[in-house]
Amino acid sequence: MVGLIGMGLLGSALAENLGRAGHTVRGYDIAPDRMHEHAARGGVLARSPADAARGASVVITCLMTAELVREALLGADGALTSASSGLVVIDQSTIHPETSAAIAAELRDRGIPMLDAPVGGSSGQARRREAPVVVGGDPEVFARCRPLLDAVAQRVHHMGPNGSGARAKLVINLILGLNRLALAEGLLFGLRQGLDGKALLDLLKDSGAYSRAMDIKGLRMLEGHFEPEGKLAQHLKDVDLMLEVGHAAGAPLMATALHRQLLLAGVAAGLGERDNSSIVSVLRSLVE
Repeated sequence: MVGLIGMGLLGSALAENLGRAGHTVRGYDIAPDRMHEHAARGGVLARSPADAARGASVVITCLMTAELVREALLGADGALTSASSGLVVIDQSTIHPETSAAIAAELRDRGIPMLDAPVGGSSGQARRREAPVVVGGDPEVFARCRPLLDAVAQRVHHMGPNGSGARAKLVINLILGLNRLALAEGLLFGLRQGLDGKALLDLLKDSGAYSRAMDIKGLRMLEGHFEPEGKLAQHLKDVDLMLEVGHAAGAPLMATALHRQLLLAGVAAGLGERDNSSIVSVLRSLVE
């Protein structure tokens, strides 16, 4: 039995893949519609984080913030209140690396190992198992959990001790976000010169400028289809984490700081719940 706490865009993708691999997933989310969708996929419903953990050998958390992760695990009705002997926690949220390591230390003091194992891609990529999982934690615990991780991703990378997966995920998201921004700016640059958008996108995919963002986000940007696979507001949250961690590490993140200003403008314009490819709409608003 796998307990899953948090079944949003990414969590639901994880649940689908775990179910396809033959795992029984007892899922919990505060949103009733997500619970209904999980049941429709054949999942077992939990009444609380504690209920999700009851009888589980692994509990996965996939939540928006470190505070939610901590509450889901260590709160009054958290997973640890019903933890079975031998339980392992896998946190697949994108949170501050030091906070992730601190939560892991708290769990370790209670005899429960934890891996931080965020997914390096969108929920759509995760659903197709195309996005890698990046892991921080004890190598022996990682080896124990490897079959489960292989169920949700074709590629799994162990990056070091607790917090290392969270650190690597921020690097991935930084580059992904700037790739999207560069693509949006480049497409608008071409369109403003009178070039055909789809022909330009095909050219870019065949050029040295190529990035996976073109495959995943290019047509969305040209056609204005912004149903979310990864929300703009979520990426702003991640960028805030990047800048905080970068400042502490002495890493200059100047392009990311500019990106943050554009994301703030997008959220202010009501795009926060749209796909992160809607950054193109922010740039378009500056010239139209």
